[in-house]
Amino acid sequence: MMEHQCLRRVVETNMSQKQKIEYPTSAGGIVCRRTDDDDLQIVICGRNGPGTWNLPKGTPNPGESLEETALREVREETGLLVDLQSYIDSVKYWFVRPSDGVKCHKTVHFYLMVPRGGSPSDHDPEFDEVKWVKAQDALTLLTYENEAKIVEKAISMVAEETKNQRNTAQR
Repeated sequence: MMEHQCLRRVVETNMSQKQKIEYPTSAGGIVCRRTDDDDLQIVICGRNGPGTWNLPKGTPNPGESLEETALREVREETGLLVDLQSYIDSVKYWFVRPSDGVKCHKTVHFYLMVPRGGSPSDHDPEFDEVKWVKAQDALTLLTYENEAKIVEKAISMVAEETKNQRNTAQR
């Protein structure tokens, strides 16, 4: 397993504007499975108000690696027990935290995962609904474009892995 050290937060002050900037880091996962019909599915998490569909992710606890964070957050937010397969990529985005007006440049690291147990019905209350969807459908259901792009990368990784497994089996 690849070890990443977590940097909880770095704070900068822009002297010309006196604007505080923070650089939070999170980690999450894309949980994939194949159906009996060989369709690739992923699990997504939804909120009713505001109506959003997201990938499971969250903030590291003190001393926790990014991989540990991703596994814990996926377990908590989806109710699934998962195994981490590989690192996919990270996304970065800006937002202003409503509670204090601090500008944040967030990095979220995503990992490809497979389920080994649990149930979406056991998810925590952070989301109203957790469900399996066809991977291609997730691309249009996910609220944020950067999450859809990470899912595209995951789909490509799974397709390449499947191709390699089939080629190995034919030898």
